[in-house]
Amino acid sequence: MNSIFRNVIETFEEFNELQAELGQPSNVVSNKVIHSLESTSKDFISNSPFIVIATSDGKGRCDASPRGDRPGFVHIIDEKHLFIPERPGNRKMDSIQNILQNPHIGIIFIIPGMDETFRVNGRACISRDEALLSKTAVNGKLPKMGIGVEIEECYMHCGKAFKRSGLWDAEQWLPKNELPSASKIIAAHVSEKMQVTADQIEKSLEDTYKNRLY
Repeated sequence: MNSIFRNVIETFEEFNELQAELGQPSNVVSNKVIHSLESTSKDFISNSPFIVIATSDGKGRCDASPRGDRPGFVHIIDEKHLFIPERPGNRKMDSIQNILQNPHIGIIFIIPGMDETFRVNGRACISRDEALLSKTAVNGKLPKMGIGVEIEECYMHCGKAFKRSGLWDAEQWLPKNELPSASKIIAAHVSEKMQVTADQIEKSLEDTYKNRLY
């Protein structure tokens, strides 16, 4: 790691000392992990319109990617299997390429207004199963593929991060005129490789959001 970081914990012996300082997890936390979905887990997933999936490539380089659609867009096949439809994106397909190299996947399910989240860890594959694609179609448009997930563990995650951040508290949100501009950020990032203005990026984003969600 870069030497800018000091007092770095590098061994499990040091970790154990830190664990002793912070204390052990409660019995509930230690026993909350399950290995398949039951009725309450299915209910959470069925009401979630937004997830974040974590993958890594064959060298362990990580990526986190958002996915969202109508509540319950992640299809529950059974207690051990999920199917995440791939909607049109930027066509880089980083998550897809990662899964081809390393099948391990982590997923966080989020419900707006709820501080607690539901987490799933497991193994993934890329599927073009026509039956599953048909079940996850929107407005008659079938996804080209999807991510199949075999669940290895799942559990609830407490809401401290959401409470600290005030994520759902509109009074803590920035005014719209103070929000960072996505188009300006993208234009700045590509400026050394191509000539494009923030206005051009903005128009492209508007067209994508209006005409290419599915």
